[in-house]
Amino acid sequence: MRVIVEGHTIKAIEPADSPLLQNIRKIDCGGRTLTPGLIDAHYHIAMASVPMMQLMTADAGFIAIAAAEEASRLLMRGFTSIRDMAGPSFGLKKAIDAGLVPGPRIWPSGAMISQTSGHGDFRLPWEIPASPNAPLSRGDVLGAGAIADGPTEVLRRAREQLMLGASQLKLAAGGGVASNYDPIDAAVDAAENWGTYVAVHAYTPRAIQTAIRAGVRCIDHGQLMDDDTAKLMADKGIWLSSQPFIDDGSDSAYAEGSPNRIKQLTMFKGTDTAYGLAKKHGLKTAWGTDILFSAKNTERHGAKLALMARWYAPGEILRMATGVNAELLQMSGPRSPYPAAVGVIEPGAYADLLLVDGDPLAKINLLTEPDKNLVVIMKDGRFYKNTLPG
Repeated sequence: MRVIVEGHTIKAIEPADSPLLQNIRKIDCGGRTLTPGLIDAHYHIAMASVPMMQLMTADAGFIAIAAAEEASRLLMRGFTSIRDMAGPSFGLKKAIDAGLVPGPRIWPSGAMISQTSGHGDFRLPWEIPASPNAPLSRGDVLGAGAIADGPTEVLRRAREQLMLGASQLKLAAGGGVASNYDPIDAAVDAAENWGTYVAVHAYTPRAIQTAIRAGVRCIDHGQLMDDDTAKLMADKGIWLSSQPFIDDGSDSAYAEGSPNRIKQLTMFKGTDTAYGLAKKHGLKTAWGTDILFSAKNTERHGAKLALMARWYAPGEILRMATGVNAELLQMSGPRSPYPAAVGVIEPGAYADLLLVDGDPLAKINLLTEPDKNLVVIMKDGRFYKNTLPG
């Protein structure tokens, strides 16, 4: 087959022996495998490669530059699109779209909206108790988290993120939110008014079910869900955006034996069950990594995709990391920042293409070494890598 790229998009797909117009640059792929660019449905581009304490203390300019460097590395690992699920990515997205720095397309959530003491409350102990006129927390200033208690505050914070350009909203569920879902309702109302949706960080059946009752359309994580919860998700058409969290030797941000590490390992133990339930009930399942605070772990991006072979066949994995993830991105509706399709090779789609030296349908591990096995990386019709002979 032959793929014709014109400008930023794919113009046509035709048999390789069709007549070829003059003045077209022809590239012989030599029997290699062409795939759409990869998509990570749960990434934090500003927080993936910088240690936690550095994020808490470093100059905002340094964090922005580190994020730009990570964006470039992401693209060279074959990831041409990401759904950024909390963090200061609005400015970086604009810089990438303007061609100032290389990087993937970004569907940004902006700050994660969280109740006091929730997953998005990044305050240090000396900032508690907060006075009514206390300055914004470090997380608020950076745009990593937004603390909101009660429907009124959640509604305001949700509208702020949408105003800044969020393509979807990210809320932290569990804890205080799980006992009263009115605040989630407020965010859902705001998102629906803007034509998009809310995704929540949730692990447990109670948190997931509460979020679904409030109108949430995507559960991120879900490792501790049970059969009843999975069935409810299937009945309601709720997305599961999960990650292959297992103790695979990746660096942990938490010390061995610490309370956070113990909780992390407990969550890891639920991953096999969660994917089993997703397959049993036919859940719409997206793939992401949620890499945080470790430059070393970002280098294992492709390995985390290959980990999915524990539960899925290579073809299912590749489709999940391309076309299926793209379907989730499309849920942003009019808030989607990019009008053409991604994750597919078809006329009219963005020309985000990878050429793999080998057959990943037979050997998914080819993607664990992108430097070696991705011989062409194209995004938006532009070559960012081409090591083909001649």
